Amino acid sequence: MLVCALALQEFFVMALPNQSLLERRVLIGLGSGWICLFGFGTFGSLFAGWVGLFLLCAFLFLFRFQSMETVASRMGLSCLAFSYVPLLLGHLVWLRNLDAGVHWIILTLVVVMCGDSAAYFTGSAWGRRRLYPAVSPNKSLEGALGGLVGSLIGACVYKGFFLPNVSFGFVIALALLLGVLGQVGDLFESLLKRSFKVKDSGTLIPGHGGILDRLDSLLFAFAPAYYFIFFFG
Repeated sequence: MLVCALALQEFFVMALPNQSLLERRVLIGLGSGWICLFGFGTFGSLFAGWVGLFLLCAFLFLFRFQSMETVASRMGLSCLAFSYVPLLLGHLVWLRNLDAGVHWIILTLVVVMCGDSAAYFTGSAWGRRRLYPAVSPNKSLEGALGGLVGSLIGACVYKGFFLPNVSFGFVIALALLLGVLGQVGDLFESLLKRSFKVKDSGTLIPGHGGILDRLDSLLFAFAPAYYFIFFFG
């Protein structure tokens, strides 16, 4: 809940810098409170909470809008914030509740972080062709491929030490999926920051930016990891 609240704070500061303090606090409270429903472990409670969240958000904007011309876009950005942060981050709870949940969480972290590190060093050393210059001009195709290799190596090493009963084929498939989606998550946050015309999501972590800058890859990894393991694991 704390991480969710901090991430939502950064998102709303970027997306709606002129938002009133009361409005921002209410939206952060609603979003970080809604993530608690993942603890009940049922889709029914989660979607009931989503309905309630939307209705409360609609009620807030109906009676506290600042400009008739921007109220629709402001509410749309608020719903994007709820989908981007608590909805994706909450799957961490469900991932933990699976059999050997702690190992699945650590494996997800290993895949994403090894991929990030390998992409950085590979891109710095051999990066020549730009991956997606319109969104992130510093990322290269070589770095992206190096990141996938790093994700695979990290996953296989972790499997060898801590998941002996899981097949290498399953771990490789999961690592490829999360390695790709982790990089997509990084690009997606870069897209948002360019759209909002900011360099970093915040200043919470000196030298690294905000908490969203650290979570961007993981937000796109937790939910797919849960569903992949739940259905195929």
